[in-house]
Amino acid sequence: MAAPNPHDTHATTEAEGHGSGGLPQFQTEHWAGQIGYLLVLFFVLYILIAKVFGPRLRRVMDERRDTISSAVATARQVQTEAAEQAAAAKAEVDKARADARATAAAAKARVTEEANARQAAEEAVVNARIAEAEASIGKTRDAAMANVSTIAADTTAAIVERLTGKTATAAELTAAKGAA
Repeated sequence: MAAPNPHDTHATTEAEGHGSGGLPQFQTEHWAGQIGYLLVLFFVLYILIAKVFGPRLRRVMDERRDTISSAVATARQVQTEAAEQAAAAKAEVDKARADARATAAAAKARVTEEANARQAAEEAVVNARIAEAEASIGKTRDAAMANVSTIAADTTAAIVERLTGKTATAAELTAAKGAA
């Protein structure tokens, strides 16, 4: 007989393994070892999660919660400060507006007072000129009225002379003046 081929022996054991009935996970003779490994892996993973990963995750979540709550508190504090500053700024603006209105009213009153004083001074000057003009008119009128009788007598004499052709005497002119 010829020497056995090593490949043939491997092929034979492989064929025997395949012929025994399927996947080793479903063969009951392997279940005890699989359950043992499952329990060991479960406890190892449980201890890793409970003692290592869990506390780390808890610490990270606590830090995140603390960071978020401090950020929210800081934001609320900043918002409160901003509201207070806005109220202070609004009060300053309102005060500045009131001061500006008071300054404008005072300036308007001062300008009005100056205008009234200037108007009163100008009216006094105008009234003085009017009084001077009335006095001058009165003097001119009085002077004209003083000369009216002389002018009337001369005019009467000229009319009489023109109408009659004779010159009127002073006694006739005085009599005519008295009758008028």
